[in-house]
Amino acid sequence: MKHLHWQAILALSLVLSSFLLYLLHFAIFRDVNHIFLYLIGDIAFLPVQVLIVTLIIDRLLSFRQKREKMEKLNMVIGAFFSEVGTKLLTYLSDVDPNLDQIRKNFLVTNGWSDREFSDAQRNLKNYNYGVEIQRVDLEYLRSSLKGKREFLVRLLENQALLEHESFTDLLWAVFHLTEELEDREDLTGLPDSDLQHLAGDMKRVYSALAHQWWSYMKHLKNNYPYLFNLAMRVNPFDQNASPVVR
Repeated sequence: MKHLHWQAILALSLVLSSFLLYLLHFAIFRDVNHIFLYLIGDIAFLPVQVLIVTLIIDRLLSFRQKREKMEKLNMVIGAFFSEVGTKLLTYLSDVDPNLDQIRKNFLVTNGWSDREFSDAQRNLKNYNYGVEIQRVDLEYLRSSLKGKREFLVRLLENQALLEHESFTDLLWAVFHLTEELEDREDLTGLPDSDLQHLAGDMKRVYSALAHQWWSYMKHLKNNYPYLFNLAMRVNPFDQNASPVVR
């Protein structure tokens, strides 16, 4: 109500100011025809002015705001990969039995062009991300994710992330896997049916992680070369990855 009251006062003030200025013009020049001539001309131009403001300027401002918002979201995504994502992706990719089929599509370098990114994205679209559950250390995975639970909860509380659907889905998938592992008191001797269920949860996380990591790498290469340089050196898909510059 206060907001509407403030707007009403502003609108009334502007209309009153316009009336007083026209009144002053008449008092000085005594020319009603001149006043109405320019008044009608201004009104005639008003639809064009509305068109310029709403369809052009407003879109430009919306585009700029969206870009700034995406920059902030990418900062959050970067924090996620630094804290959780990169290590988790490294672990899950290591237990993917068919990773060698598409590994080269993840080995991003400084020399990659937009076309190479597009080709790699196309190759990855139909890949069936797999997890060999027998090679997974469930206790280690549970302990690792449990230690990051508070961090994940804080990310889920970030309202801005609701506009980034794919990353939100990734967070929910990781959070769900964390709960699945925590809810089991004993992770040894699980029946095959339960292991396959957990493998399905891991595949969901693995697939979402891989796609989000790939998009994030493209963003870093185009906008933050120094961050991209480090991310490239610790690439979770590179078997020779090392943060040491050689």
